[in-house]
Amino acid sequence: MSESTAIKIASQLDIEFSELLLNTLSASETQRNVSIETIARGSYHQDVNARVLLAAPAAWSLEPPQGWPFDLKWIHLISSGIDAYPRWLFDGPIVTSSRGTTAIALAEFALGLIFAAAKNMPEIWIREPTQWQRQPMQTVAGQTLGIFGYGAIGQQLAKNAVALGMKVLVVRKTNQPIDILGVQVVPDIKALFAESDHVVLAAPATPDTQHIVNQEVLTAAKSNLHLVNIARGSLIDQEALLKSLNEGKIARASLDVATPEPLPAGHPLYSHPRVFLSPHTSASVVGIYQRVAQQFAENFHKFKLDQPLDNVVDITRGY
Repeated sequence: MSESTAIKIASQLDIEFSELLLNTLSASETQRNVSIETIARGSYHQDVNARVLLAAPAAWSLEPPQGWPFDLKWIHLISSGIDAYPRWLFDGPIVTSSRGTTAIALAEFALGLIFAAAKNMPEIWIREPTQWQRQPMQTVAGQTLGIFGYGAIGQQLAKNAVALGMKVLVVRKTNQPIDILGVQVVPDIKALFAESDHVVLAAPATPDTQHIVNQEVLTAAKSNLHLVNIARGSLIDQEALLKSLNEGKIARASLDVATPEPLPAGHPLYSHPRVFLSPHTSASVVGIYQRVAQQFAENFHKFKLDQPLDNVVDITRGY
């Protein structure tokens, strides 16, 4: 593609992001041959006439618009996962994702939950003199962390955990060597649950991971296990989790995701004393738009030069 070719980008994010993206792209690209049109989420029509689509999670139609994919040459997802998009979106031009942009934020969030469990937070906070009593706590150093999903998030979390003196176990689909000293591979998720003090779920939602954490896996868990889910609610059989919590097999569940979202009023996960539920907010950090824009800008430069793009989606792997 010629450097002088005019390129229109259709963005399903807000005008604020469009302005940020224009500022992130190089001055020559911004001023001479790039334009951005903000469009509604969950739809695309021929009149937009863009070459590039920045797509966002939404209530997409189950069927593609007539004439799809029109003149689109590249679709970039603003999220890492692909489960919030219709299958037809991937039946056209190349699709890339924002994989890796939230890895640090999610790894830090997971570690925060692990520290909260080890230090009995928020239970340790007191409000009156009668509560002025020491409470037993644990050190994170020396504990075992199991990570299910060793992608960008899992690798960042492993690196941070090893630095804190934790033993780290992971399950891998491939035979590629682990490049972080101190990380060990276990054969399957049952072994991961059996040997870990904390297990963090960081895998994509796919048919293979649907309810991967089921009653059998939970039964195999180490006593007093702390389960953390920063991935997708569909990875956990929630009824089986509640049963294991009630029986005392699982000591604590820190869930940033659930199925469905939001959970309906009165759902037992809201009120269970050993469940710590947050509203899918682990990636909602200051500066995330800047990271997404920077990653897109780097890929956009390659797109203009007809070079291979980074983070191309593999729908069979879920990212």
